[in-house]
Amino acid sequence: MSRIAIFSDSHDQVWNLERALLQVRERGATALLHCGDLCAPFVVRQLAEGFAGPIHLVFGNNDGDGRLIQTVLSRYDHVTHHGLYGELQFDQRKLAFIHYPEPALRIAQSAQFDLVCYGHDHNKHHEVIGACHLANSGELLGKDHPPTWGLYDTEAHTFAWVEVA
Repeated sequence: MSRIAIFSDSHDQVWNLERALLQVRERGATALLHCGDLCAPFVVRQLAEGFAGPIHLVFGNNDGDGRLIQTVLSRYDHVTHHGLYGELQFDQRKLAFIHYPEPALRIAQSAQFDLVCYGHDHNKHHEVIGACHLANSGELLGKDHPPTWGLYDTEAHTFAWVEVA
């Protein structure tokens, strides 16, 4: 059984990110996905040093200095950057993640995945399309909405939001 933490749109908000990482560890997450808009390369370091399990990242539209992001993440064996789009498998569950909502919807409609995650618009969203959970974990930034992240349980095939305390 895996519990997958899902982040998006942290936008350099290191204080909310630190609290969210603490919650992720407390809830026993085994992997972490970030659906883009980390923004600065130092956020990669904060993620890598704050979570020991596998971390998977994709670019958002506000991620600056992609070259330096790649340089920083090369120091951490447990961090993988997938470019614009990622596909993974945990416990026979197929997951896809991307920054943008429109392609995420089409990917979920393909019926090839158990979970498709996205970010970009900072709005929490969750729906089930066939057997696929389509989810936006909300924003870690906390600008337009209270900061949240998502938690997916591969065994129960459930998705839930967690408010950053």
